[in-house]
Amino acid sequence: MDFQHVNVKFLVKNPEAVDLALLIPVFHRWIQGQVCEELLLDIADYSHVPEGPGILLIGHQADYSVDNRNGRLGVRYNRKAPFDGTNQDRLKQAACSALKALQRLEREAALGGKISFNAHDVELFINDRMLAPNREDTRRAFEPDFKALFDKLFRGTEYSLSYDTDPRRLLWLSARSSKTFSIAELISNLSS
Repeated sequence: MDFQHVNVKFLVKNPEAVDLALLIPVFHRWIQGQVCEELLLDIADYSHVPEGPGILLIGHQADYSVDNRNGRLGVRYNRKAPFDGTNQDRLKQAACSALKALQRLEREAALGGKISFNAHDVELFINDRMLAPNREDTRRAFEPDFKALFDKLFRGTEYSLSYDTDPRRLLWLSARSSKTFSIAELISNLSS
């Protein structure tokens, strides 16, 4: 079974130090420079919403956000447009796009090094309730794809997977590696 609409979120290491308002001019520069592979269009500020979507960078094919859903601040990549290839291709594309955004944010002079990521905590969502309902049979069907991604991303290091089992929510899982990686290492792991 194929899926689309892959979302990947990497968590912020130091959420208390992050001022979401500083992201707005950064994201405006990203739009002006079209620094991502996707066409970037606009920004939405939901930082006033507790445990909400935060600051969204809206694109044609995908959105990027620094969100605080479930009280976990992180950068989330939300692929909206179909992506050709296999499930592995889609997972890898979403993870790579999210990781490149993390690199850009950590290097942003305007943020003064105040944002960093713990590259061993990853959340993965399939944003399609019809195709991927959050049920046990769906989780079992997709688990080999998820494990293949994390085997590659974490390069054989031990990791744990946990699923949200609430059928009212998106198909969601959290992966946590026993080893901490740099963002560059994770990108390299996916590229090899």
